[in-house]
Amino acid sequence: MSKVRVLIVDDSAIMRKLISDLLTKEKDIEIVAQATNGKEAIEKARLLKPDVITLDIEMPEMDGLTALKFLKKEVPQTKVIMFSSLTQEGAKATLEALSLGAYDFVPKPSSKSFLESVKKIEMDLVPKIRSVNAPRDIKHFKPSFQTSKLKTGIYKVLGIGVSTGGPQTLMEIFKNIPSTLRVPIFIVQHMPPLFTKQLAERLDKLTPLTVKEAENGEPVKEGHVYIAPGDYHMKVTLNNKERTITLTQDSPINNCRPAVDVLFESLAEVYNGACLAIVLTGMGKDGTEGARKIKQKGGGVIAQDSQSSIVFGMPRAVIEAGLADEILNLEDIPKRLRELFRV
Repeated sequence: MSKVRVLIVDDSAIMRKLISDLLTKEKDIEIVAQATNGKEAIEKARLLKPDVITLDIEMPEMDGLTALKFLKKEVPQTKVIMFSSLTQEGAKATLEALSLGAYDFVPKPSSKSFLESVKKIEMDLVPKIRSVNAPRDIKHFKPSFQTSKLKTGIYKVLGIGVSTGGPQTLMEIFKNIPSTLRVPIFIVQHMPPLFTKQLAERLDKLTPLTVKEAENGEPVKEGHVYIAPGDYHMKVTLNNKERTITLTQDSPINNCRPAVDVLFESLAEVYNGACLAIVLTGMGKDGTEGARKIKQKGGGVIAQDSQSSIVFGMPRAVIEAGLADEILNLEDIPKRLRELFRV
């Protein structure tokens, strides 16, 4: 497999060196150039056509958001990973970047320790760069997965698991989701704190449904959409016949907190066979074991297809495990929800 070619864009010489030193160690990644602002990034991207651009948001002369708009037109095949600060404004700008077509983002480290900063960026950035070259074929694919066993009118809850590419994908679904859908919807999106709150606010503006960041102990309401807060697992629990949300900081699962598996397993316990789950775009396999529990209880599972997934990792894992009742293109998901929930 050919190396992933990367253009580093940041006005900070320290950040450029940090990213460069980190990526140079990786045999399957090649740094083709560096740039100090958005204008320079566009010129170099046009000339070099890199596979990936790491793009800072706040830069002189031309900021990252402005540059991103040009880059999507000039080099549409290039994946752009934003570097964003862990602040409310940073989260807001990042969500805007993702809605404009950024591939993913990496939070700039807030730790004062240089070694911790390097480790954090390495853990976040390298897998995201590698995912650009991830295979999209499905091993051991059985066409029988497409023979749906889903039933209309029986599901009382919808669980959604998503990671890389999630904000764009969720925005597309919630722009078109039926306003008459009255079941509670739970979403685990792999994101840090602040970012999940911004995502909830953005989705809330797109749909008549109430979208909010989940709070510990709140009762589950129909027609509400709950997003797991960054750094907290989200479960649904049954207390005196009342379903409530429980947030915990138990150990990460699949290196994730929140984890899709934690949510799905709780939905399987509380709703039994009346649970429908959707596994959308994302790296890794979070959601597979939770989907297995849902299936064991008689619930249904939908996986996003390869063509419409920004990263075909999480849906692929569910499909290869034989757990997907249906494999759907993103644009078909809202229509299918209308049918299944009879709205």
